[in-house]
Amino acid sequence: MPLDPATVDAIDVHVHVEQDGHGCLALDQELLDASAKYFKADQDRTPTIDAIAEHYRARRIAAVVFTVDAPSGTGHPPLSSEEIADAAAAHADILIPFGSVDPHTGKAAVARARRLVTEHGVRGFKFHPSLQAFEPNDTRFYPLYEAIAELGVPALFHTGQTGIGAGLPGGRGIKLRYSNPMLLDDVAADHPDLTVVLAHPSVPWQDEAISIATHKSNVYIDLSGWSPKYFPPQLVRAANTMLRRKVLFGSDYPVITPDRWLADFETLEMKPEVRPMILKDNAVRMLGLG
Repeated sequence: MPLDPATVDAIDVHVHVEQDGHGCLALDQELLDASAKYFKADQDRTPTIDAIAEHYRARRIAAVVFTVDAPSGTGHPPLSSEEIADAAAAHADILIPFGSVDPHTGKAAVARARRLVTEHGVRGFKFHPSLQAFEPNDTRFYPLYEAIAELGVPALFHTGQTGIGAGLPGGRGIKLRYSNPMLLDDVAADHPDLTVVLAHPSVPWQDEAISIATHKSNVYIDLSGWSPKYFPPQLVRAANTMLRRKVLFGSDYPVITPDRWLADFETLEMKPEVRPMILKDNAVRMLGLG
């Protein structure tokens, strides 16, 4: 049965699948350990699709699930977005699958993106420019964005600091500048029919992210990857006012649980009418569910 937004209390737009049904992991152990240390995550770091569905169904929260396809950037074999989408289909009442493709594969990435939507039912795409080692505004990748826009689904991009590689020598070669949201201002301007989601508080470029989302009607911000009690104050102000229809609940599960995120969100001074927008209503509109 497909997801009925009326049956859930919230939609978490940022949930990672980091283990597949074969026991393969999305990252090598060193990167997983560094990320867990950065986030002080002591819960299960690699839940499967079935475990994620059980976790979210028990909480009446829908979840957008994805992996990051980054072999060109990491040298690590990726999880299959096709398998993730097919597994999520068994939990269509609660899971919304996004796909991921390696932008460096060029025409193959475009063709695969089309198949993921038309044959596997994915509802959007996840990119991590730092992990995938690409500048998102490089016009070499524009055919991929054009295809995603034609397919009518959003593209969600990691922005700002990343816990992946944090604390390791050279950050394991992962470059933060690829995740400056100003690079995505070019993408949003050049592809006005593409819905772009700037994932996470974009520290150290928070003001840039707010400016882009204010200026471009096709740009949203998700609030994943940080406990709300640590949100930059200008982000809280913007979410309460001019961006109240552009900000989305996201946890970054499994490194941050929805329970922890929602508990801390309750402590924020948010207007009562804004809370349901952030928790569900804006995501319903962004995902085309209503």
